Amino acid sequence: MKNTFFLFLILIFSSCATEEPSQPLFNGQDLTGWETWVGALEENGEPVGLNKDPLNLFSVVELDGEKVIRISGEVNASLATKEEFENYHLTMEFKWGEKVYSNRNSGLLYHSYGEFGEGIGVWMSSHELQLMSGNIGDSYRMGKSYCEIPMVQNDKGRYVYSKDADKIPSIPDTDTKIVAKDGDFENPVGQWNKIELYCFDRTSVHVVNGKVNMINYNSGKYLGPNSIEPLSKGKIQLQSEGGELFVRSIQIKPIKEIPQEVLQ
Repeated sequence: MKNTFFLFLILIFSSCATEEPSQPLFNGQDLTGWETWVGALEENGEPVGLNKDPLNLFSVVELDGEKVIRISGEVNASLATKEEFENYHLTMEFKWGEKVYSNRNSGLLYHSYGEFGEGIGVWMSSHELQLMSGNIGDSYRMGKSYCEIPMVQNDKGRYVYSKDADKIPSIPDTDTKIVAKDGDFENPVGQWNKIELYCFDRTSVHVVNGKVNMINYNSGKYLGPNSIEPLSKGKIQLQSEGGELFVRSIQIKPIKEIPQEVLQ
């Protein structure tokens, strides 16, 4: 009985020892590890470019007694990690502020690759976990990205994720480049939301406040019709795109698989 108990303890400690720790992408003090790309400040103007932020679009401020990332939303711009990531579980907590320039729009862009400007003249090619108020969890093909999503077309002609449907290619510059989430799990404006992103190999899962509402399969770089290059890693981008946004935590943890309960 005593030997069995000690074996049980060894198994617990071995499991804890091999579990990968989470890595904070925001250190709670400044934007170390990130770089910025700012688009044009006026219509038909030239992009401001890399690591120049004259409007202070991205900053660290104090909110409710803690340091948070503030994204102003005034001009389209990217806050991007310098490092690439693959096979991970990312968690982020964010909420909308009071200032709105066009609408409360932003996104978490992942598997970002290539040059800034490929996506709408500002962002790197990537997959987007949509953060727009009312649409959190939607899947969007930014620039030259590709995946396949189980989807159906509703009576309004919009494509919507449906986990038991046939997988259909989601292709840039087509009607399937945006696929709507299958459920609205976001909290009211002004409250914190927790999003989670599971990425393993070429599959990614969007989770909003603990509820799965999108799964993307067969992630790739879209090089043209019938020309897809596998895509399973890249940088993380956060968008400035119309509304004030606060991020109080963002962290990433290596994984060896996506949990089955998430995929079901």
